[in-house]
Parts: sequence; C-alpha cells; structure tokens
Amino acid sequence: MDENLLQDVVAAALKAGADAAEAVGAERQALSVNVRGGDLEEVEREEARDLGLRVFVGQRQATVSGSDISPAARAKLIERAVAMAKLAPEDPYARLAEPDELAKGPFPDLDLYDPAEPTAETLEARARGAEAAARAVEGVTNSDGGGASWSTSQWTMVTSRGFVGRHRASGFGLSSSAIAGDGDGMETGHDWRSTRWQADLPDPDAIGAEAGRRAVSRLGGRKIASTTAPVIIENRAAMSLIGPLIGAVSGPSIARGTSFLKDKLGQAVFAKGVNIGDDPHRRRGLGSSPFDDEGVANSATRIIEGGVLTTWLLNTASAKQLNLKTTGHASRGLAGPPGVSTSNLTVQPGEKDLAGLMADAGSGVLVTSMFGPSLNGNTGDWSVGCSGFWFEAGEIAYPVTEITIAGNLIDIYARLVPGSDLELRGAANSPSLLIDGLAIAGK
Repeated sequence: MDENLLQDVVAAALKAGADAAEAVGAERQALSVNVRGGDLEEVEREEARDLGLRVFVGQRQATVSGSDISPAARAKLIERAVAMAKLAPEDPYARLAEPDELAKGPFPDLDLYDPAEPTAETLEARARGAEAAARAVEGVTNSDGGGASWSTSQWTMVTSRGFVGRHRASGFGLSSSAIAGDGDGMETGHDWRSTRWQADLPDPDAIGAEAGRRAVSRLGGRKIASTTAPVIIENRAAMSLIGPLIGAVSGPSIARGTSFLKDKLGQAVFAKGVNIGDDPHRRRGLGSSPFDDEGVANSATRIIEGGVLTTWLLNTASAKQLNLKTTGHASRGLAGPPGVSTSNLTVQPGEKDLAGLMADAGSGVLVTSMFGPSLNGNTGDWSVGCSGFWFEAGEIAYPVTEITIAGNLIDIYARLVPGSDLELRGAANSPSLLIDGLAIAGK
C-alpha cells in the first residue's frame, strides 16, 4: 500500500482530534490448488488490500479496519476511530512506541521475497505429484488430497511518532494426506512444507511418500493400560509442549499475574543444557520481519539460556506496565491493539538423535500427534490427547492410540531433554523432546 496514503491517513486522524495515530496497510495475493482422488478439486485465488488505523485520544485508544480505501471510506474510518477513542475507557499503559524505541532504516534484507509466481497449472502438477506419491505407498487405500499454494504479502506501517516501514514476503506450500486401511481400521497420515522461496520446497514425491508412510505406520493402533513411563514427543509435535512457555513469559500474562512462571525470571526453569531463542532476522524465516508490529527495533533474543529464564516478551504496553523496556515482540493484525508473540522460535538441538533418545529411555511412548490440550495457566497443570508408538528396548514395538499424557509443566520442563533432530519447518521449531517419566492415561 502506498506510503503516502498512510501518511495522509495519520495526518487526517490528528486533524480530526487524535493525539497520536498509527496506520497500517496490508496487501495479499494468493493462489492455491487442491486435488483429490486424481481429480482437480479446487482452485482458489485471493487478492486483498486492507487498511487498519489505531488512534489515541489522551489515554484512550481505538482501532478500526476496512478494505475500502477510497477517500470517502477513509474519511469515515478516521471519523469512526476518533469517535470510538473518545468513548473508550482510559488505559494508562497504551501508547505508541517512542522515537528512541523505533527501528531505524535501512532495514536488514531478510531474503523473504521470491518474485517467482507459479501458474495454476504448475501448482496443480505439484499437488497431483504429491498425491500420486502418497497413493503409491503400499498399504495406502485412499487419499485425502494433495495441495500446492503460492502467496505474496506486503505490510506497511506509518505512525505519528515518525516511523515508516515496509516489508514484503512470499510463501510456497505443498501438502499431502493419505489414508491407509479400511473400515474401522483406517488411519491417516500427512506431510507438508512451507517455504519463503520456491526453490526451497522439497520434491512432491518426497512429501507424498512421507504422508503415505505415516498413514501405514499407524495401522493396528492399540490402547494401552494406564501407566507412568518415559515419553518422547516427536519433533513435529514438540512445539505443543513448548507453546505454553511463550504464553507464560509474555508481558500481558506477567502483568496480570496469571502465569505459572511469574516468579521464575532469572531462575532455572529447564535443565542446564536447554537453550530456547527467538530470531526475527533469520534469512528466509517464516516468522521473520525487520521490525515488530509497533515499528520497534527487534533482534535475536535468548529466552532460555542454559536452562535459565532470562527475559519476559514485551510490547510497549506491557513493558510500561512492568516498568521495563519493550523487547520488540509486539504482534498485531489490522484490528485490535498489539499483543505479544515470537517470530522464529527455536529450541536448540541436543546431542542425540531420535534413536538415541529411545535407547536412553528404554521403553515408553513416542508421541507423533497431539490433540485437545488442556492447560491451567496459573499452575502449569497440563494434559493432552495423543497417539504414536510404544517402544521397547529402544525400538518401535507397535502403534498406540487414544492415550492422554499429563503433568505439571514446571516439573516437565525441568526434566526435558532435547534431541538433535531439529528441522526448520515453520515459525516455531523444536527437536524431539524426551521426558523421563509422565503419567499416561489409557484404557
């Protein structure tokens, strides 16, 4: 979106009675193709251009957004935003980032944009290739489809504090889902990959073959008796265990006093060998950006260092409430005030691969999928439904299904051992994680 248009919106908001204003423009183009059973199922094209505005009147704020950016529509948007702010309750912590907090250009080139634009025919060929490879796996009886996608996006921000910033990114995706078995014994398996650059996508055959292998491997799943045993969470599912950590160290949770880690800053939360960091400037990273969503300068952050919790994750509002400085972790859409999130979150790998973790554990459960998590944010009590495999003497014995694992995250984190099998598949990544003993509820 044109930077001058956003400058005009900010100036008009100030003229209409706002004390401060922030305008953001988002543009997106996307194309996706899905096939199923060898037939073309869906082709979807999206083009969108949206405007968001946040205004302050004293300590009151309001946000509005719209997709009509004509002069008349913009005028109504500005008028509505200022009127809403005047009626909003006061928030002593809400503010725009100050000039000394803002990112300064030139911004780093993070290599997020690939100008290649595949045709619908190219995407269809990829989707067909991935599905065909899945259906070719012995034991696969049906397909839940294959898909391929492309997108580009651009985010532009202008504030009355003098910040002007823009970044754009591309995205390429490929997925496949396979069905093995029949009747009551059917199982599904999928594989997918998302990248910033087209050349970084794996071959469709590899995606499909892995989806098929996963489906077949789950056939014959058993229900096991309730027990306590070592649990390994496979790398693809491991962030489900780490995700609650981010909520627990976010500034809003700490300010509200609703975090099970609220008294743990500067203390050992994990074992000494565990390191967890966030890097918004990773080249081609799926969560990368040159500045946060308040225009604040961002940089790599070590959240857990040698097992010790080193920082909270803060936007400007939570930083002010805690009498600290923002850490550049503001995250927002077009509507609503900024929240807090990570960019490229990574649990650093340990020394042993998955086979090594299983050998160390001896026998237990390898979790490959998780669903229906439950968390008490105040205490850290956590449980989740799972399926995966029982292993004996360090070797896979048979698939298991319909189990629940549970424990307290403070205790779990203290005993967690990362493996070495880190794969950068998304904006949050972890190697497989071993916990030496967890309550397992089965039949």
